[in-house]
Amino acid sequence: METCRPRDSSSTASGKEVYMEEEEEEEEEEEVMYEEELCDEEEVASAVQDIGCLNEAEKPLVGAEVCPYLRDSDGKPTADSKNGLKSDGGAAAAAAAAAAGGVGPKTTMFTWFVVLALLGVWSSVAVVYFDVVDYDSVIARAKEFRVNFSEVLQGKLMAYDRDGDGDFDMEDAKVLLGLKDPVTFEVGGRPAEEHDRAPPADTQDPDRDRPADTQDPGQVRPDDTQDPDRDRPADTQDPESRSDQKVKEKTKKSKPKLLNKLDKTIKVEIDAAEKLRKKGKVEEALKSFEALVQRFPQSPRARYGKAQAEDDVAEKQRSNDLLQRAINSYREASELPSATPDLIRVTLKRRAERQQFLGRNRGALLTLERLVEVFPEDLGLKNDLGVAHLLIGDNKGAKRVYEEVLAVAPGDGFAMVHYGFILKSENQIAESIPYLKGGLESGAPGTDDGRFYFHLGDALQRVGDDSAYHWYELGHQRGHFASVWQRSLYNVDGLQAQPWWTPQETGYTDLVKALERGWKAIREEVLAVLDLKTGLFMPEEENLRERGEWGQYTLWQQGRKAGDACRSVPKTCSLLERFPEATNCKRGQIKFSVMQPGTHVWPHTGPTNCRLRMHLGLVVPEEGCRIRCTNQTRAWEEGKVLIFDDSFEHEVWQEAASYRLILIVDVWHPALSAHQRQTLSPI
Repeated sequence: METCRPRDSSSTASGKEVYMEEEEEEEEEEEVMYEEELCDEEEVASAVQDIGCLNEAEKPLVGAEVCPYLRDSDGKPTADSKNGLKSDGGAAAAAAAAAAGGVGPKTTMFTWFVVLALLGVWSSVAVVYFDVVDYDSVIARAKEFRVNFSEVLQGKLMAYDRDGDGDFDMEDAKVLLGLKDPVTFEVGGRPAEEHDRAPPADTQDPDRDRPADTQDPGQVRPDDTQDPDRDRPADTQDPESRSDQKVKEKTKKSKPKLLNKLDKTIKVEIDAAEKLRKKGKVEEALKSFEALVQRFPQSPRARYGKAQAEDDVAEKQRSNDLLQRAINSYREASELPSATPDLIRVTLKRRAERQQFLGRNRGALLTLERLVEVFPEDLGLKNDLGVAHLLIGDNKGAKRVYEEVLAVAPGDGFAMVHYGFILKSENQIAESIPYLKGGLESGAPGTDDGRFYFHLGDALQRVGDDSAYHWYELGHQRGHFASVWQRSLYNVDGLQAQPWWTPQETGYTDLVKALERGWKAIREEVLAVLDLKTGLFMPEEENLRERGEWGQYTLWQQGRKAGDACRSVPKTCSLLERFPEATNCKRGQIKFSVMQPGTHVWPHTGPTNCRLRMHLGLVVPEEGCRIRCTNQTRAWEEGKVLIFDDSFEHEVWQEAASYRLILIVDVWHPALSAHQRQTLSPI
């Protein structure tokens, strides 16, 4: 007896596909009329990934229990045809029947009716007419198991739904007839691993039912090869083994339970709508979920599906109004009294994410506060709540949240880096280092962020620790920095990168010449403002000074004039307005900078590589004032322009006897296109 090629069990088990596969096999093996179909267990397992689990009542029978009638009176397997019927006349009889115009075994009208109910018109023709599966035997077999027969007519033989598609179809019939091995499931709907599944009855261990003390002492059982610590009492096991076991158990997360009792009764409709959504047919999915919500307004899963579909359509159409509808639907789903805890969690988390996407950070904060209230033990949600506080500038609120997390879990890497970040913003430099370092070393999700490498290195530099450049190098290797020297975080790839520039290299020679020709008029205007001491010069507020005094008077910020600042220096502003590469630079500033003796500015970098910075010397002492960019140090000159890329590390010393005054003019990087200059976000 020859065996057929195993078919791909992961393909859809529709009658039409089965017919096409059988037709191909008949062309290859014309003389083979009756075959025994074999199906590999691994193929079956691959076909049932991500399926809902079966309950205990739905557990299928296996091995000999399923098909006892497929053996003859001597207990030997019968010569079965491919549809599970015993062949009375062999291949010759089958050929004669075919020549006489027969269509296989006799099929009753009742069988046709049942198969139509189960599979539909075209699949039924393929299954019954071409004799793929004998549904007379299926019906008889179902009756033997005392299944409610009205469910057969509704396609709801769920106890024998072996491919997880929510109904009883041809593949399930093969299992019922014993033509395919069943696949068992673990809790959570995951197919059992190969070593977890019961082997077929005829291949099981012959010593299975033998008492343990009568087994062959020389036989090595599979259990004997397992970890020798398995049966050791818990308190005597290797602590490292127990730790690894706990980690493994923790990582085995069960599938979220999103369905309540009502949802389970309409699971077929929910799954159909969800299938449309996952296939990208989001408009159709939205209509289906809207219809479900109309019919079942108390179904949390239907409302959640509606919110997801609205979310998808909003993204497809780039519609903020539709996204707001989705945000509202997420809230409605979470507030239904019968919503499961898992559904509340995923719904409100997604709601907070979409609120943050729209810039509604205070609304997202309220959503996350609600989540933490419902799930107070979930540290991940508390960490998200801390970020929400940071997004609205509430560092104190974020600090309080992360202190709560670290009190319970001192090694939580996410909380550590964010807590260290907050401490550094409060100028607690030394205190911030162990938290930033420990968080990065943990490798926890959410810690591999350029900002944390940036601030850890900066903190180490400020305490005189040269290991700062080790962390800068790691940040570069992780793709956060263009180089150890160039550590800006908001960049455009492909721009020419060098610390110092000449006017010719920038292409902005006209601007440089205008500044150098008009420097005395510019100085005269700003000195009048400086002498008035009207408070127009504001202290530097970026926490860049180690010591000293540093004041700034801003004219343009993010490509816009800073209030009425130009009213005090009209000639300066009139000159600058001729050069849009400066006044329209949304990622830069134009400002006067005055620095008093004894000032030192820490090594630091600017936020972006999209600009170059010009310094026009206005009042420069002869000695004691210098600027370093990377490993090159230069000094200012009155009436001359220095140009450098401030995305590279730079440092300033003012050790002269009197103040130093310059004009800072940021310009677009010359390699940026007009489109990029127009569309880049302001910084």
